[in-house]
Amino acid sequence: MPDSGGSRAQQEHIPTSGTAPGAGAVPRTGAEGEGATLTPHGDAGALSVDPGAPQVTAPAGLPGAAGTPGAAHLTAPAAKAARRTGFLVTLVLGGLTALPPLSMDMYLPALPAVTDALGAPAATIQLTLTACLAGMALGQLVVGPMSDRWGRRGPLLLGMVVYVIATAMCALAPSAGLLIGFRLLQGLAGAAGIVIARAVVRDLYDGVEMARFFSTLMLISGVAPIIAPLIGGQVMRFTDWRGIFVVLTGVGFVLTLVVWKWLHETLEPGSRHTGGVGEALRTMRGLLADRVFTGYMVTGGLAFAVLFAYISASPFVVQEIYGASPQTFSLLFGLNSVGLIAVGQINGKLLVGRISLDKVLGCGLAVIVLSALALLLMTTGVFGEVGLVPVAAGLFVLMSAMGVAMPNTNAQALMRTKHAAGSASALLGTSSFLIGAIASPLVGIAGEDTAVPMALVQVVCALAAVGCFLGLCRPWQRAGREAGGL
Repeated sequence: MPDSGGSRAQQEHIPTSGTAPGAGAVPRTGAEGEGATLTPHGDAGALSVDPGAPQVTAPAGLPGAAGTPGAAHLTAPAAKAARRTGFLVTLVLGGLTALPPLSMDMYLPALPAVTDALGAPAATIQLTLTACLAGMALGQLVVGPMSDRWGRRGPLLLGMVVYVIATAMCALAPSAGLLIGFRLLQGLAGAAGIVIARAVVRDLYDGVEMARFFSTLMLISGVAPIIAPLIGGQVMRFTDWRGIFVVLTGVGFVLTLVVWKWLHETLEPGSRHTGGVGEALRTMRGLLADRVFTGYMVTGGLAFAVLFAYISASPFVVQEIYGASPQTFSLLFGLNSVGLIAVGQINGKLLVGRISLDKVLGCGLAVIVLSALALLLMTTGVFGEVGLVPVAAGLFVLMSAMGVAMPNTNAQALMRTKHAAGSASALLGTSSFLIGAIASPLVGIAGEDTAVPMALVQVVCALAAVGCFLGLCRPWQRAGREAGGL
C-alpha cells in the first residue's frame, strides 16, 4: 500500500463544494493512481462520499486543512466547516466504539443486586457478562461481511435498532435465563458499532492518517471503561439494576439518531461485494491467506490478551495479594488507563508520520515484553519481597505501551484490505476477543494467592506477539514498498 499520509477521499477524485470535476486537479502517481488525478483539498473528513451530499474540505490535521499545505485554497467558512466535520467523524465513531465497553462495565456494580433480585446463583449471573462478550465477538463475523455487501450505514442502523430493543428487554427481563439471552442479543447487535466504526475509518483514511485516527478513537474508547463503573454506581444510588439498562437504552437511542442524521454512507456502490455467504467466506479465507494481514491480526490479538490478563487478574493481585483497598485499586486502574490513553495520543500526534508504524509498533512490543518479564521476576521472588509500588509501576509501563501496540496493528492490517474493510475489521475484532477470552481464565489457574500466573501469561503472550510480528509480518522485507514499513 502506498504511504499516503492522507484520507482515502483524497486519494480519489471526489468533487467538493466549489470544485468542479477536474478543476484544480494535479496528476496522481503511484501504484494505485496511474493516470488519475488528485484534488488538492478533497472531501477528506466528510462523513459522506455521496456526490450529491454537501461536502466540505479536509478537517484540521489532514492534508489540505488549515495550517497544512493547500490551506491557502480554503476560505474561512470552509475551514470552519471542515473542522466541524472532523469533530463529527470523531464524535460519531468514538460513540460507536465506546458503547460496547459501556454495556459491559456499567453493569458490573449491579451484579450482586441482580443475583438477589432474580434469585439465581452468582455463577449464573456471571453468564450474562459471558453472553454479552460472546455476542460481541461472534456478531462481528456477521456484520463485517454484511457491511461490505450492503454498505456501512444500513447494517449499522439495523444493529443499533436491535441493540436498543435488546437493551430495553434486559431492563424488563423477569428471569436470569431471559436476561442471559437478551444480553447475548445485545452483544450481537452492539458488535455492529465496533466493526463498522473500524471499516468507516478505513473508508475515509489511509496511511498515517488512519493510524492517527485510531489513536484518537483510543482516547474515547479508553475513557469509557474508566467511567462506566462509576456511572453504573451512581445510577444504582437512585434506582435498581434495571435502571442501568434503561440508561443504556437511552444512550443507544440517542446514538442511533446521531448515526441516522449525520453518518452518511462511506462505501461507494462500486466498491461493494455482490455475493452471498459463500463470497463472504471466500473473502475471509483470502484475508487469512495473506501472511502479513494475519501476522498483524494475531499480533494485535496477543497484545489484547496481555491486556485481558491484566483486567482479569489485577483486582485480586492488587487487593488480595498486596493488600490495597478498593479505592487504591480504582486509583491505580485509572492511572494505568490514563497512561494507555496518553501514549496513544503521543503515538497519534507525535510519532505517526515521523517514524514508521512498524518501528513504533516494534518498540511498543519490546516495552511490553520487558515490563512483563520484570513483573514475572518480581512475582516469583527473584528480587526478594517486593511491595505494591514496584508491581504497580511495572503494570503502568506495560499498559502504557498498549497505546502504540493496539492502534498500529489495526492500522497496518487494515491498510492491506482496501476492498474488504468490513470483513477485515470483523476478523480483527473477533480474533482479539477470542484470544483474550482464552488467555483470561489462565491467570487464575493457580488460585488467587499468587500473581505468577498473570505475569507468566503476559510474558508468553507478549513473546508470541513479537514472534508473529517478526515471523509473519517481516517488516524489513517491505521497506520502501508499504506504508509504515521499516
